[in-house]
Amino acid sequence: MGNVLEAAAYFVAASRAQLLLAETSRLRPPPTTGFSHPEGHSRAALSRIRSASFLSLDVATTHVGPGGLPSRESPEGSVEQLVRGGYDACEIDFGDGFWMDRDFARRLGEVARQAAIRLSVHAPLAGFMGHTERGGRKHQMAVGMIDHTAGLAQACGAAPVVIHPGFLLGRTREAAIDAVVEQLTELGARLAAKGRLVPFGIEVMGRVQELGSLDDVLAISSRVDWVRPVPDFAHMHATSDGAFTTVERFVAALEAVDRALSPDAPFHIHFSDVNYANRNEKSHVPYGEGTLRAEPLAEALARFSRPATVISESPDEASNQTIREILKANQSR
Repeated sequence: MGNVLEAAAYFVAASRAQLLLAETSRLRPPPTTGFSHPEGHSRAALSRIRSASFLSLDVATTHVGPGGLPSRESPEGSVEQLVRGGYDACEIDFGDGFWMDRDFARRLGEVARQAAIRLSVHAPLAGFMGHTERGGRKHQMAVGMIDHTAGLAQACGAAPVVIHPGFLLGRTREAAIDAVVEQLTELGARLAAKGRLVPFGIEVMGRVQELGSLDDVLAISSRVDWVRPVPDFAHMHATSDGAFTTVERFVAALEAVDRALSPDAPFHIHFSDVNYANRNEKSHVPYGEGTLRAEPLAEALARFSRPATVISESPDEASNQTIREILKANQSR
């Protein structure tokens, strides 16, 4: 394990000077209107939170990793498997519940940093905001789940914490978005008081008549400083009836996300092949069984100076590796 981590650390150190020379500043200033933020926290401070945990030397770099640690036995064993798989990112998955304690999280963060692996976190699926009964049992449970997730994310230096946007639940889209923003703002005040206000991401969802389109996610993130849009291209391919087949289609979506991000925050993207019907996602499938391909995404990302983290949510390791190889091959051209 030590040799693997030492080799990874040496590579990062050797590349630092070259990457710094290549660093370019963004021309567009960060958004300055329409944000809500916890009382007592300045916009400058929240801007730093929004871009936290990302190295500025990784300019125009695409990091790729799986959705879920390859092992829950030990932090060292998990990171070693990631390094051996050629990954430089990973999204810790709490979708099926919490399995990691704070000590495990701290050690995972330490060994991941040594190996130059970027960590993010997916909160439990029930941890969403926008409940119709504000302060009700489901809302309180969701707040507790997200609070605990943020604490673990902070312990291991992971960002963003990815959550789902919730549901319409019989409301208009505008009313549902307002409820999500209101409850996120209250959540932000709670997390800030505990020192846990880490960057969050709202994932684009895969059902065409439900809350969670790219426009919905952009609307939410534009009103909450510490929240970013997380495009899930499998979901977007499904809801568009398979439209994400060209570079231009990916570029258009990424341009919208790019405008919503602060200058030093990377793209955070979910990707896999997908099975869908009637413009609704059915399941993630092995790469090649559906019609979504990684090459157009790779070419689209190459048109931006913003770095990216792409999390492969494929159901099998062979598909994760195929997606990683395509994205990395395009980057090295």
